[in-house]
Amino acid sequence: MGFLDRFKGLKLNKKLNVNSRFFLRKKGISGTMSKFYMVEEKETQKIYGLKILDREKTDQVEARYRALKVKKPSEGEISMMFDHPYIVKTLEYGLTTENEQYILMEYLGGTGLNNILMVKDDLLAGGRVGYIRQCAEGLMEVHKKGFIHRDYCPRNLMFTGDGTTLKLIDFGLTVPNGPPFTEPGNRTGNPNYIAPELIRRRTTCEKIDVFAFGVSMYEMCTRQLPWPKGDTGKAAMTHDQPPTPIEEYRPEINHVLARAIHDCIKPDPKDRPSLKEFMTAIHKVDYEDE
Repeated sequence: MGFLDRFKGLKLNKKLNVNSRFFLRKKGISGTMSKFYMVEEKETQKIYGLKILDREKTDQVEARYRALKVKKPSEGEISMMFDHPYIVKTLEYGLTTENEQYILMEYLGGTGLNNILMVKDDLLAGGRVGYIRQCAEGLMEVHKKGFIHRDYCPRNLMFTGDGTTLKLIDFGLTVPNGPPFTEPGNRTGNPNYIAPELIRRRTTCEKIDVFAFGVSMYEMCTRQLPWPKGDTGKAAMTHDQPPTPIEEYRPEINHVLARAIHDCIKPDPKDRPSLKEFMTAIHKVDYEDE
């Protein structure tokens, strides 16, 4: 069975009339390609997260793949592939009556890791090692299913309402891990987390996610980035240079954990570990030993 044959069993629902089915209880922070709402289903009173994709911006992303001989799965199709404790659970997807793509998912109730890093919240205190393991397991599942996330960063890591769990969200830039999707040319992603091979338009693989994971975990531990921050591709051009040692920002960090994170952000993808190798490297690090 071919890789994309697995999607044949996924069936889109009839067009969704959002206002007929749901009360829009709260508008969340919208992404660059979508709007997000906390909704209550009128019939069941259950709370969900509802993502409405921007038609124009989504079309711009999907247009990059239309010339390929292999069809790229939609964000909804990819999201439905995951049933994992550290990945947001998608329940259905399809089109609204306004011909916009929608994705209905569990409502997590917490905030993004990026917000916690900005406000210096103490939610991370004593829990970083546990959260790092959750993040690694979630991303490992994406790779096991044969995908590259391509937009891994603290903005796409969301806490549950009780703060105990950190889940991976947003598969808007996710692609299958193989040709033609891994061929040079596609440089999408947040410039502060982009691997050198991606910015230099080389062939990619899941190791670009490992790099972004390493930068994100470095930031979780220090509230700093390994390299100077920037909003354009110029920032990513420094990512093949030596990063600031993580111990300079956090001298007390466990040296095994520090080394494992630094291994993830090595410039050559062949030198980076898989997520399984990363987990093995830190398996003796205590939860309180940050």
